[in-house]
Amino acid sequence: MGFEVFKKSSAPVPSVPSVTIQKRGLMSLNRAAYSMLESPEAIELLWDSDRRIIGMRAAKLESPDAYPARPQSSSSERGPILIAGSLFTRYIGLDTSNAKRWVPSLEGDILTIDLSVDGQPVSSNRRGTGATEDDSS
Repeated sequence: MGFEVFKKSSAPVPSVPSVTIQKRGLMSLNRAAYSMLESPEAIELLWDSDRRIIGMRAAKLESPDAYPARPQSSSSERGPILIAGSLFTRYIGLDTSNAKRWVPSLEGDILTIDLSVDGQPVSSNRRGTGATEDDSS
């Protein structure tokens, strides 16, 4: 097999906040993005259809509209925090056939992802699967 170009988008810088919407709508926040929300136990998903902006806000786990924020690995304080977002991404009509990453920003206490800006395509770090999901932090 010949050389392959290393795609920088496959290795995000851990100190730069990033949110990835993986294939089928699973959302992953790196630790920098998660800490912007003050590391909540759950997250509410918000949608501004006029501006095409996804919002994430810290919530109590008991809240009826909250999604648990769960670490990818329970044995480590590293790695991304996962949010089940497939129902949400279907609701807003977002194409999740390819994983994409955005650098979020804060609007008050809401972490925002501007979908009018193209997300950075990401590739799997699992060899041989052909998947395009992002499993890195």
